[in-house]
Amino acid sequence: MRAARLQRSLRQVDVARLSRVSDVSVSRMERGALDELSLGSIRRVAGALGVHVRLLPRAPGGQLDRLINVRHAALAEHVVMLLRRGGWEVRPEVSFGIYGERGVVDLLAWHAASRALLVIELKTAIVDVGEILGTLDRKRRLAPRIAADLSWRPAVIGTWLAIGESMTSRRRVAAHRATFAAALPDDGIRIRRWLARPVGAVNALSFVTDRREKGLRSRFATLQRAPGRRAAATHARVAGPPREPGPVPRPNGPGSLVKPPPDGGL
Repeated sequence: MRAARLQRSLRQVDVARLSRVSDVSVSRMERGALDELSLGSIRRVAGALGVHVRLLPRAPGGQLDRLINVRHAALAEHVVMLLRRGGWEVRPEVSFGIYGERGVVDLLAWHAASRALLVIELKTAIVDVGEILGTLDRKRRLAPRIAADLSWRPAVIGTWLAIGESMTSRRRVAAHRATFAAALPDDGIRIRRWLARPVGAVNALSFVTDRREKGLRSRFATLQRAPGRRAAATHARVAGPPREPGPVPRPNGPGSLVKPPPDGGL
């Protein structure tokens, strides 16, 4: 923070005015006394100085990393199964290095009959919306070169952001509805129809659930919070026997309600 301030020839009082915090807070921040400051103050000062602050949670033995990787792998396995049932050839974790741009495509799917190529980005959590959309757009732009290395010559290229089902991810998507709709206007119904008959371009976002899938070892959809014993008992007395699940909220465009598909996949 101090280096960024000095680079801009600013005083601590100048930074305080720009970020709407006290100059005492700026001084504490530069001395590393972060426990005395709120996260909001830290981010405001960082934003005024053009510094990006990112929180990186860690657990002993890499437990969080393993959990994320397990859920991501389960989501990938589920999507691969869906694609192969429809006659698609799928390559997972396709790395590329083109003109200095490097990365990995989570899943690259090829439909030989229609010469359709599908770039798939898998997410079990929505964190940085700009980074997700920027990465997906870059992979789509480089997709013809990536496919050429596999001897695929696509006539049409589609993109699909497949998100593991969770209420948190739905809230994140809803909070950035206009941004996602502009970049990925197609929904789960559209991508399901396109996979069966890939004609024209598709740029889709859909939530993927494993609730009806029996062949997976690990779940990727976030479990819902269970009510306490007293609340559950009260609900049982009032509501009686459990009913069949009703419509599930899912973005159609993003935002409307549609009934879950028969296979529970998209």
